[in-house]
Amino acid sequence: MQKVGVVGAGGRMGQEVCRAVTEAADLQLVAAVDPAHVGDDACGRRIIGEVNALADLGAEVVVDFTIAEAVRHNVTHYAQEGLHAVVGTSGLSDADMAGMEALFSGSGANVVVVPNFAIGAVLLLHLSRIAAPHMDGVEIIELHHDAKRDAPSGTAMHTASVIAEARREAGSAPLPADPTTDFVLAGARGGEAPGGVHVHSVRLPGLVAHEEVIFGAPGQSLSIRHDSYDRRSFMPGVLLAVRAVPGRPGLTVGLEALLGL
Repeated sequence: MQKVGVVGAGGRMGQEVCRAVTEAADLQLVAAVDPAHVGDDACGRRIIGEVNALADLGAEVVVDFTIAEAVRHNVTHYAQEGLHAVVGTSGLSDADMAGMEALFSGSGANVVVVPNFAIGAVLLLHLSRIAAPHMDGVEIIELHHDAKRDAPSGTAMHTASVIAEARREAGSAPLPADPTTDFVLAGARGGEAPGGVHVHSVRLPGLVAHEEVIFGAPGQSLSIRHDSYDRRSFMPGVLLAVRAVPGRPGLTVGLEALLGL
């Protein structure tokens, strides 16, 4: 039975992860960490405040749903302690990824970093990769709850990167330059990700996590959309990553490889 620690256990995603791990027959929740919720209950575990206690409590895999600043510190400890890590935190940069790859390489522990754990979101990414070389233009709209700290989301940035890479590998023409010259409101055209893909962020109460990729070509358009209405939608992907990370040397980004896509 795989022993799991959850960091960020007091947050909404952390609570769902603790519940999912507890309900899985082949997993055991042995530690719950969250400095903001010390002493609270997490599926029968008392939440503690320090990641330093994870190894002593028997954790073999750590699921980290904190914030980017905390992850940058935490992953060093995970690698040094030989703890496999599944990271679901948004706002990590390419430099952060490179740093994690260096940390875990040869450490005896592995790390899986996932921008979005929803299986449907992974399929959206896969379908966008297929469509990207065949359409002339593309923009991304991502919509999240009003408590999300970063914009655009990590999922949207990853999607833009995948689209740009797919077009580059296929030898597609560069995306057309934005023809807008009269900006009635600054930022109305969203942000421009590498590769020229425009990304628009929406933040509203009542939303959870949603993404739409809109491709355009003369006389036609193609929209690919995914909606997560409940945080339970992420749990099959989280459990997939927890079970797979011991067999994934070094750094793995995204669930695509774990799903055979």
